[in-house]
Amino acid sequence: MNEPAEVAASPQAGNRSGRMRISLDAMGGDFGPSVTVPGAARALERHPDTEYVLFGRADEIEAELAKLPALKARARVVHTDVVVAMDDKPSQALRQGRYKSSMWMAIDAVKKGEADVCVSAGNTGALMVMSRFCLKMMPGVDRPAIACMWPTARGESIVLDVGASIGAEAENLVDMAIMGSAMARIVFDIDRPTVGLLNVGVEEIKGVEQVKEAGAILREANLPNLNYIGFVEGDDIGKGRSDVVVTEGFAGNIALKTAEGTAKQIADYLRAAIQSSFLAKIGYLFAQGAFNALRKKMDPRRVNGGVFLGLNGVVVKSHGGTDALGFASAIDVAYEMVKYELLGKIGSALAERGEWVLPGASSAMVESREDEKPAASETGSA
Repeated sequence: MNEPAEVAASPQAGNRSGRMRISLDAMGGDFGPSVTVPGAARALERHPDTEYVLFGRADEIEAELAKLPALKARARVVHTDVVVAMDDKPSQALRQGRYKSSMWMAIDAVKKGEADVCVSAGNTGALMVMSRFCLKMMPGVDRPAIACMWPTARGESIVLDVGASIGAEAENLVDMAIMGSAMARIVFDIDRPTVGLLNVGVEEIKGVEQVKEAGAILREANLPNLNYIGFVEGDDIGKGRSDVVVTEGFAGNIALKTAEGTAKQIADYLRAAIQSSFLAKIGYLFAQGAFNALRKKMDPRRVNGGVFLGLNGVVVKSHGGTDALGFASAIDVAYEMVKYELLGKIGSALAERGEWVLPGASSAMVESREDEKPAASETGSA
């Protein structure tokens, strides 16, 4: 295969334009440029202070840009022949796509300072692995997490981790609580978000040891930027009992997929009921406003965009099967995370956490906190 074109020096090198620079894996998702490019155009309408670098097959991207002159004036295309497939294994994607795929190059633009944030609708596992290899982890954070917006009875909550990794130690859950609360301060504009740990019950004696230990740490630490309220159960997520819900990635991903499936099931039930008789159709006409409000509330495109937390850079994952409206929503999330300085808020919160040494705390945890302080030469290394 041909090597991808090198990223040319931007006219806005050093961001002299003052605009936010967004790099897009234009080939990502089920539909590639036919969704990602129009999605960027929608986002540009909402955020005129943005500009875009689109990575992928230039001919396909340019064909879409030709229909969108406003975006074309604010976009630069970087050609690459290599595209990560949606069914590629993460290890395979890394071997074949490192340095030369549209996904890698979109992430690498953030590392090089040529973009402020990366958005991709591509293969989740590949995007996470590439992001971690390219950007590295923030000092003091062992594992990344994917945080998503979750519609609730009270509005919205942030749930993490919804699939970055399986399993978590107590300190990982505490890190996620800190990172999730930093994101909540941006999204919800509140100083001290409430945080709950997902568990099989609200009683302190219930749950696995890692969750109970994380709860003890958060309760004792009384951190200034989050309000730990204890354990929450699965049904509390939809009730919006806490602004942030923390869990490990296996349970989080199951909860997410279950909620998505349930929402679709309810929509199918309503559609079938409305079409079941002439009277039902007449009733729908009278209640159409209410049904439209419900449809909007349950529309997954409105809350599209999972944020990869814990990395030395901002990466946002869009749902692979979304349309242009949904992809624009993911760009909206990316815009907010950069504008309100997510990385800075996470870094400050991690610095404030101190040493979590509790009566009976394991020596391994204390030692891990000592070991995680990187030498100056290690921070941000390639």
